[in-house]
This record gives sequence, C-alpha cells and structure tokens, in this order.
Amino acid sequence: MENIDPVPLNLIGTAREPGRGAAVAAQHDPATGSLRPIYRKADTAQVAAAVHAAQTSDWGNSTPAQRIAALSALRDQIATYSQDFARIISREIGAPIDFARTAQVGAALSHLDATIAAMPVALREEELDGAEHRIRFEPVGVSALITPWNWPLNQIVLKLGAALAAGCAVVLKPSELSPRTAGLLIECCLRAGIPPGAVNLLIGDAETGAHLVRHSGIAHISFTGSTRAGRQIAGVAAGRFARTTLELGGKSANILFADCDLETAIRQGTAHCVRNAGQSCNAASRMLVERPIYAQAVALTARHMHETAVDLPDVPGNHIGPQVSSAQYLRVQQLIAQGIAEKARLVSGGPGLPDGLMAGFFSRPTLFADVTPDMEIFQTEIFGPVLTMTPFETEEEAIALANATPYGLAAYVQTTDPVRADRVSRALHAGMIQVNGTSRAQGAPFGGVGASGWGREAGLWGIRAFQEIKSISGAAAVRT
Repeated sequence: MENIDPVPLNLIGTAREPGRGAAVAAQHDPATGSLRPIYRKADTAQVAAAVHAAQTSDWGNSTPAQRIAALSALRDQIATYSQDFARIISREIGAPIDFARTAQVGAALSHLDATIAAMPVALREEELDGAEHRIRFEPVGVSALITPWNWPLNQIVLKLGAALAAGCAVVLKPSELSPRTAGLLIECCLRAGIPPGAVNLLIGDAETGAHLVRHSGIAHISFTGSTRAGRQIAGVAAGRFARTTLELGGKSANILFADCDLETAIRQGTAHCVRNAGQSCNAASRMLVERPIYAQAVALTARHMHETAVDLPDVPGNHIGPQVSSAQYLRVQQLIAQGIAEKARLVSGGPGLPDGLMAGFFSRPTLFADVTPDMEIFQTEIFGPVLTMTPFETEEEAIALANATPYGLAAYVQTTDPVRADRVSRALHAGMIQVNGTSRAQGAPFGGVGASGWGREAGLWGIRAFQEIKSISGAAAVRT
C-alpha cells in the first residue's frame, strides 16, 4: 500500500472520532494504481450528532466584526500551510505539484479574499424609503456543504467562507477521494479560532451525503458535483422546502470567429480544456470554429494537444497528471472509444496510456474534429483531456451549436469585434461568459443554468446564497 497521510477523524462539535459506518470502496493512488488504506465512513448517528452540534452553535449570533476577524485568520492559516495543502492535493487527486500550489491553493486564497472583501456590504442592512423601511440579511440556518474532489480546497473554501460570513454553522462532507485536504482545512479553522460546532466534518461517501441531505435539521444544501446527484438532492430538499445551491456539470463551448487572434485563441483554449487533466466543470471542451479558419484551427490545436505533456504528480513543471480514479479513467477511455465509433475524426491522442507511462490513470490528450451535435462526445461531459471541434458557417449557427446541450455553466467567445462579442455573449445560454481569454474578476458570480444547476458562488453572490431576506417596515434599527 502507498504511504499516505492518514484519513482525518470526523469533527463533531469538539469530539474527534473515527467513522462507525461501513468501509468506503477501495481507493487507489491516481499515479500508480496502488491500493490505499481503507477507512470507515460516518454512520447515521454521527451525521445526526454533527447536525445537532451545528444547531446548538452560537455562530449565528456572532457579529460582523467577529466573522471578518475569523475568516481573515482562516485565510492566514491557509497561506501558512499552503505548501502542505499543495502536497496533500497532489497526492490525493494526482494534480501536478506546481499546479496544486499555484492554481489549486491560489484559487482558494483568491476566493476567500473576495468573500472577506464582500462582507461589509453583505452583512449591512439596506434602507428603502427611509430608516423605517429596511431589508435585513439573516443566516439561512445550518448548512450542509457537500464538495467534490477535483478542486478539493477551492470548492470547500467557496462554500465554507460564504456560509461562515453569513452566520451559518455548517456540516462539511468532502469527497471520499479528498478527505485529507478537508482535514487540514478543519485544522486551519480551529487554529483560526472558529468556535466549536460552527464547523463540523463528516468523512464518508455518497451514502453519508445522502443521510446529511435527508436530515430535517439541514436548512440549506450547497452541493458541487454531478448533474445526476444534484437532481436527486433537489428532489429531496424540495420535500421540506430546504434551500439548495447546486453547481453541477458543464459542456462549455468556445466559439472562435474568423477575425480572432487564432494562435492565442487556440493556445488558451487548448490549455483551458486540458488543465487539471480536464477535470474542471467549466472546461472549454467544445471548440466551435468559423469555417474559413477551421482547417488551420484543427492543425494548430492538434499541435498544441500533441505538445501537452503528461507526467507524474510529483514532477515539477507545466504538465497534466492522471484522472483521479480508475472509474474516472475508464469513463474517459469509454468516451474516447465512443467518439471513434461515432466516426468523429481522431486527430490527436486516442485510447490508452500516454507514451512512457506504464501505470496509473493517465489519459492521452485527445482531439476529435468534425464532431456533430448528435454525437455523444458533443453532448456528454467527459471530464478528461478530450477536446471536440465543430465548424460553423454563421453567427446564428454558432450560437445554436453552443446552446445545443442541456448544460449552461460557461461559454467562451473569441472575436475582435466588440459589437459581436456583446451580442453573442447575451445570446448564449450560460451563467458565465468570458471573451478573448479574459479571466473572471475576483468575486464575480460562479454558477450556471439548466443542467449546470442554480444559484451562485463567490464574493457577495456566494454570501447571499446563505442568507434569508427579511423586510421590516415601520421600525427603525436600534443600535445597542
């Protein structure tokens, strides 16, 4: 077995204890395929105890100043342990060590900065037509945070920072593939002085998450993961009118018009698709290219895909690592085989391990051209380093193709025409549009529409997801 850090204990109020439920399924090192130690998940009694600890926490009565101080201290703790986070993330999910340090940890710190910056506005009452007509923003209540493995620190910080900022005590259930990252974050919370019960940790799998979702003491469920699981959570929550924030899958289009800076668009678009081994919900995985530049774009993209290095997670450098698990690897391989069976043109990559790698869950960076909307690889989120290319003739056809999947998380537009950039951005059915490689501003809302879920995370929008809105008329605020 691989020598890896032990799985953290559950944190329930002040109690740290191992899980008392069944063992989780077998887990393996993404880079070698070697078996990892098996651990037991939290049982239903531990889930109930964690919810009770959150319910009896006094965090909802904390002042804005106390919350800002706590989150600022948490931010300092994460920064202090940034190297430890990078090491754990790299070993848990197979992210290359440099990428884990700069992107994975860096994104978490940036999002926490945005949350802290938004708190003064998010926690302030608003007046309407004088002091006796006002709007209060109050904590929605105990919140379940169910987070994925692909950005294991960042996705927790997005939810945890916003929940604590709003005054919500939480029960965190991270992915069973990345519990160690969550465990170190909990240590940072304790070192930051966040009081007992405000943050609780349950270690387990989908069954553990299902027990948490069904618990009547949970007022809000913030979930990031598959569309299938999000649909199930929404159904359960609707039965008792629990609030949900769902950040689900994506199949994001990247539209290249003939007037774009083609070399830059191809370089950035390819990198965006394959980074994190393609395991990002907003990956630019469908490249739609205007016909006059299509042949040249395919050739350039093939070159960039061929030049994309794949290597071990502990090797420094700008390369991609493996898929996180055997199941994810097999899914990617099956969809590559499906693309071949559907007669898409395989331009680069293909099935099997990359050259020089004899073990682990590494996929070859793969490019399919001439992909049509009726093909599964056009419609299905692959979650691997696989890019599809489709030509279009007109702007209207490009928009129709971009909107031709159930998803609506992100979309990308490449053009030097500002009027077209605005027109196309407004026509795209997606929650986030980025034009000409422009990154989202810090604190910009993150989330989608359709099968990509509902609600928004990050900055002010993330805090609002954990707040109830109360209108008060006829009574001015009394400051004590």
